[in-house]
Amino acid sequence: MVPAMINQGSSTFSGRDLACVRGGRVVFAGLGFSLGSGGGLLLLGPNGSGKSSLLRVLAGLLRPAHGVLAWDDEAIAEDPEAHAARTHYLGHHDAVKPVLTVAENLRFWAHLHDPHAERAGRAVDRALGRFGLSHLATIPGKMLSAGQKRRTNLARLLAAPSPLWLLDEPTTALDKASIKALEAVLAEHRAGGGMVVLSTHAEIDLPGAEELHLDRFAVPWNEEDPA
Repeated sequence: MVPAMINQGSSTFSGRDLACVRGGRVVFAGLGFSLGSGGGLLLLGPNGSGKSSLLRVLAGLLRPAHGVLAWDDEAIAEDPEAHAARTHYLGHHDAVKPVLTVAENLRFWAHLHDPHAERAGRAVDRALGRFGLSHLATIPGKMLSAGQKRRTNLARLLAAPSPLWLLDEPTTALDKASIKALEAVLAEHRAGGGMVVLSTHAEIDLPGAEELHLDRFAVPWNEEDPA
């Protein structure tokens, strides 16, 4: 089932000459990309190459040391709240509250996105079903396995839909069936006009996605002259 179009028009998310500094070290510099509606971008590279840092920059959680991020040619910095509203970022840590059930965790995110209780409830039910969590709906987060927590975290994407998905190693702790379910959800999101940017060390099917190799934008570290 292909969802309704997320955005009736065509949008472009882009970055130009981006640089990131963490702990006094330039992680990457001179990085650029352009992603249109329905597009996919795979972030590749060894550990420490800056994949997670770039995702945080794209989410607006880190300010780039240099360069410009833009949505439809308007700088993200001009309206960070609008960018936050259209972005769903999933990092390494699963944002699952241990005392809440799986369904309650998803309802929390759904109601943040849509205060209309009936619509939010339908979104939660769909998210539970797509990620094989319906039978775990009443189980507290503290009772979940690592894979179940990851699936609950990924189900947030459907419980609280947004045009731009930024995913950091989303297949971690997932079995083959769960990875297939994720791939289907990613494909449907893109078919509806959504965008996906994800980092990975594992194989994941993201047809037609562009690849961005972060190690190509690395800046050599000079201990004698860190600048």
